Amino acid sequence: MSSALETLRRDFGGDIIEPGAAEYESASRALLASGSPAFVLRPESVGDVQAGVRFAAGSGLALSVRGGGHAFAGFGTNDDGVVIDLGRLAQVEIIDKDRHLVRIGGGATWGQVAAALAPHGLAISSGDTRSVGVGGLTLTGGIGWKVRKYGLALDNVVAVEVVTADGQVVRAAGEENPELFWALRGGGGNFGIVTAFEFAAHPTTDVFFGKISFPAAEAAGVLQGWAEYVRTAPVELTSIVYFANPFAGGPNAPVEIHLAFDGDDPELAAQAIDPIRRLGTVIGDDVALKPYADVLVDGATPPPGIRLVTRSAFADKESVSDVLRILAEVGASERSPFISVRSVGGAVSRVPDDATAYAYRQAELMLVTTTAGPEPVIQAAAPALEAIWGRLAPHVIGAYANFQASATEADVAAIYPAQTYERLAAVKRQYDPGNLFAGNHNVRPQEA
Repeated sequence: MSSALETLRRDFGGDIIEPGAAEYESASRALLASGSPAFVLRPESVGDVQAGVRFAAGSGLALSVRGGGHAFAGFGTNDDGVVIDLGRLAQVEIIDKDRHLVRIGGGATWGQVAAALAPHGLAISSGDTRSVGVGGLTLTGGIGWKVRKYGLALDNVVAVEVVTADGQVVRAAGEENPELFWALRGGGGNFGIVTAFEFAAHPTTDVFFGKISFPAAEAAGVLQGWAEYVRTAPVELTSIVYFANPFAGGPNAPVEIHLAFDGDDPELAAQAIDPIRRLGTVIGDDVALKPYADVLVDGATPPPGIRLVTRSAFADKESVSDVLRILAEVGASERSPFISVRSVGGAVSRVPDDATAYAYRQAELMLVTTTAGPEPVIQAAAPALEAIWGRLAPHVIGAYANFQASATEADVAAIYPAQTYERLAAVKRQYDPGNLFAGNHNVRPQEA
């Protein structure tokens, strides 16, 4: 350890933060998790990331990598290990104006990206929260407001720069380390630290964005009607249904359909959005034309002691009706979690199933339950939550890593079906045979 630490202090040009330092308390925690790492490293360069990785490998300490720090499972920190915080590697640069190619540092957030691209009339299909990190979201998917027209965030990646477990810098693209490139698009942080992404952006206009609300009593009909409509809706329309919000009345909370129409033509927008308005009794409608960068929301940081537990799954066409019937019944009960259902399909489903390590391209919907509270509340709610997911189990498939608050073997098996996992494990064996990058939904290296 002493030799590895001496080498780190010599080679590392960023901040090395240890317990007792003035900034340690804030540096030690991620947005959704607390920790007490032995070292928090804030690299200023790719060379610093290399030095940090070599230190973690040489010291034998657990390694966590932090981008935006939003992982529900708390991957951005640990106890007694090393945290590499990429926040200073956040440059956003247009590297090819004609092809709209953008190079983005691995520590950037989507808010930084949207703000940097807006003056150029460009955007990238991403998530829906400004403070979420580009890396964490992209490496496991990226379902946001442009997903049905432009696909997942990872579908728009054309190359990556990654520091692997041996401290080397490797570039991966379509014809350059193609298996690593395949694995990084869906396989999460299992294969190294991505210090830069190259994305294909697209020209964007303002978008029609907002929410349309309906009474809770109409949830069952609104949900089924919405799902039937979005199946054939224009790909410019992406929407999310929220209901049973505990902060807005729980079972009496309005059913809110949040939506984005990717275009600024009011007539086309009305044609796409009006069928949603006709789903029930509209009690609120604030849809308006906005700059795309303004539709991303600020991520909420829970107060100390409050934990968020999320769980997710997908529904294919045959199961949609049953899934929504169950969710409507659950949402009407006093002990319901907060429920959201996102439409996917569109551009996501047009990418071949084996083109990336993202496994559920043919799903129509992605559903999430969220429970929030201090630990006793979380524990008390657990049996009811298990019962809900027990009802859903025959009708849902898989899980979406970005909305999964645990990282058990069952979680990993849900995120990566057997064939996908086996291929990922082979890539893992090549680039991280010692499983240094284990602070994630972990794929273990394939045995020799």
